[in-house]
Amino acid sequence: MTVPKISLRGVRKQFGAKVVLDGVDLDIMPGESVVIIGGSGSGKSVTLKCILGLITPDAGTIEIDGESVVGIGGRTRERINAKIGMLFQGAALFDSLAVWENVAFGLIAGKGVSRRDARPIAMEKLALVGLDEKFAMMSPADLSGGMRKRVGLARAIAIEPEILFFDEPTTGIDPIMGDIINELIVKCTEETGATALTITHDMASARKISDRIAMLYKGRIVWAGPTGEIDRADNGVVQQFIHGRAEGPIEIDVRRI
Repeated sequence: MTVPKISLRGVRKQFGAKVVLDGVDLDIMPGESVVIIGGSGSGKSVTLKCILGLITPDAGTIEIDGESVVGIGGRTRERINAKIGMLFQGAALFDSLAVWENVAFGLIAGKGVSRRDARPIAMEKLALVGLDEKFAMMSPADLSGGMRKRVGLARAIAIEPEILFFDEPTTGIDPIMGDIINELIVKCTEETGATALTITHDMASARKISDRIAMLYKGRIVWAGPTGEIDRADNGVVQQFIHGRAEGPIEIDVRRI
């Protein structure tokens, strides 16, 4: 039996009186691309932070390659996180570093690769996301939002990760650039063979980059299945969300005009 690359069982997290995660169960198999969808405040980011060890869940288990990662620290956490590349929502580039140095950051700072050896790897990854040599010495501050996302993606794959995390990869960019980023995500995950976990509320992105989609609502996974089956999901919450309907079972805390 194949061990899930990432496994969550009964994961709970509460902040004060607010229950954010209320028993999340989800398996992500090796080489699979899974997207967690859900509205703002549904717990998508908290789930990701629990897996990364940035937040400790109040209850439940999280395993990577069958190894428990809840409560670990130090070198064990560093070893686990060395398997992971991440594209942050705002790209999170270092403005004090040139583009190629941003891409090579994990190699130099995390794996001890020399600058001389890291640079050609960085250039190779930049080429993979469609950026040529002229961008290498530029400052991230001089790049558009879409270009910054590309650089962030190049950095995520530079360390040859086993797992890729994408945090709202199309937020803040126009639909055309969003589609380009989606295509690059598909290309990079296929070429690296990495297991991918994405959190997003963008259904166009979710449909394009995923093998499977899971819907997070009220702290639980209320539906999970192959991407091609989501339109036939017999779940009112899922149908309301994917079609963007104002009316339905999802409770939205706004005052109607």
